[in-house]
Amino acid sequence: MSYNKLNVLHWHIVDAFSWPVESKVHPELTKKGAYSTDILYPYEEIKKIINYAKSRTIRVMPEFNMPGNTFIVSDAHPEIMSCLNKQPNWDKFGPEPPSGQLNIADPRGSFAFDIITEYSRLFVDLGFHMGGGSLNLDWWKEGPVIELYVCDHPGESIESLVKGWFNQTVGKIQEMGKVPFAREDSMLNFGYEAKNTTIVEAWVSEDLVSKVVDKGYRAIATSWNRYYLDCGHGSWLSNFEGSSWCGPYKGWQKIYSYNPRAKITDPAKQKLVLGGEVALWSAQSDETTVDRNLWPRAAAFAEIMWTGSIDPNTNSTKDIGKVVQRLTNHRFRMAARGNMPEPLQPLWCIRHPESCKHPAAL
Repeated sequence: MSYNKLNVLHWHIVDAFSWPVESKVHPELTKKGAYSTDILYPYEEIKKIINYAKSRTIRVMPEFNMPGNTFIVSDAHPEIMSCLNKQPNWDKFGPEPPSGQLNIADPRGSFAFDIITEYSRLFVDLGFHMGGGSLNLDWWKEGPVIELYVCDHPGESIESLVKGWFNQTVGKIQEMGKVPFAREDSMLNFGYEAKNTTIVEAWVSEDLVSKVVDKGYRAIATSWNRYYLDCGHGSWLSNFEGSSWCGPYKGWQKIYSYNPRAKITDPAKQKLVLGGEVALWSAQSDETTVDRNLWPRAAAFAEIMWTGSIDPNTNSTKDIGKVVQRLTNHRFRMAARGNMPEPLQPLWCIRHPESCKHPAAL
């Protein structure tokens, strides 16, 4: 990251599958929710990662996605969960198996506060990402606990409970002296209006960046159809021959040609777009593939984020034909430093750059 001037590691450290980070407040989460003792992050290792990143001017911001995608919490605390691992028709309850969400009507809802308090102290960055994405209200409608709660409390609804939960969560993050980050699902899909101190990650589509800033929020652009680097390797569902949900593969050209501010004409609102992030999820990535999945595509992203799409010498859009030469040279530098970035072109094209252009684009 430091080789490419990428300065924030947004670490989505837990999800539905496992709880790989040590908890001193709820040690049962790691004991029951980690894959094994070899696949977890103790406090001391996290501190080493944070300090290592800091020495290279990189921030480490954690994400603890709540209340959705939290199935793994049920291994330790099924009593605070709803709609657990619905099979075989899991697709009716969420984007991927196993389903499971925190019970937002449970009076023992201090669990989320415990998580925010503990990990706000461990991760020293000012940002704290609460997730908020991939919620499915049907999950809660299937559970009798929340339905009974709504029936016993006139004027309440699942939607109002969601809004209340997010309000309390944002308040707790701010109480800990942190800046709340959230995915735009929670802001745009359920009528939830957070304070404009919340920074919103816009990932569902390119158009949502402008909708987020129209509401007065600061935005981080991470549209899946531009910036998700793990896509295009086929489905990880064992009985499905189709593509992954976010396919096809995102070539560096698609990443480089995206300008998150392009559809925002108001200069004041353009400033609300703080930047962007490329995402690499671990469903089909691990230590054996991470380098080639990231590089040099993330290098292309870094350049366009720092320098913009306009060539100051010509006042026109940058020539991608010239970019590929520069990016290829940088790819060789990274390889010489011990990284394993994937190649962009055959060596013949690198030696004959004018001969490897698509005729339709000339």
